[in-house]
Amino acid sequence: MKVLDKIALVLFSSIVLIISILFCFVIFGWINIDVMALYIKQGFNNVVISNITLTVLVVFILLAIKGIFYTSTKKESGTEKGILIQNENGKLFISKDTINNIVSGVVKEVDGAQDISSRVSLTKEGTINIDVTLYVSQEVIIKDLSNELQQKIKETIKKSMDIDIQSVNINIKNITRRSC
Repeated sequence: MKVLDKIALVLFSSIVLIISILFCFVIFGWINIDVMALYIKQGFNNVVISNITLTVLVVFILLAIKGIFYTSTKKESGTEKGILIQNENGKLFISKDTINNIVSGVVKEVDGAQDISSRVSLTKEGTINIDVTLYVSQEVIIKDLSNELQQKIKETIKKSMDIDIQSVNINIKNITRRSC
């Protein structure tokens, strides 16, 4: 939403709120309707106040029409939900969830890795970063495990989707004990 749209929405909503509160006060009897009518009548008898009020009302009518008929139709770009690959045959969209599932499958195949979660970050430049958080078994060598995971994740995604991964960041959350 553009800044001008936000300002218009706040202004429009504020005026509607004020009018609604005034009508509630009249209904509850906290403001006398005759007194309110007197102020309105005096305001409309003044040419300057009447012209200002008319201008503001026209602006609000236009804002209301814009809000009803011209809603924002912002399309989400490929960098927000996934990767869009185009070739001469058409388009292919690969979602972040698909990449996360591939990463999970790769990590589950490696001995010593447990309870994995991953997060895919796509930049506007088209680079992909993967953050993997997992628990490891007590007997594994963490450095070797992380190197193996980084290589396998990159190779698997390159092989299955022909996409280069910029980085695979491994975060070891904790070491678990193997239960018998």
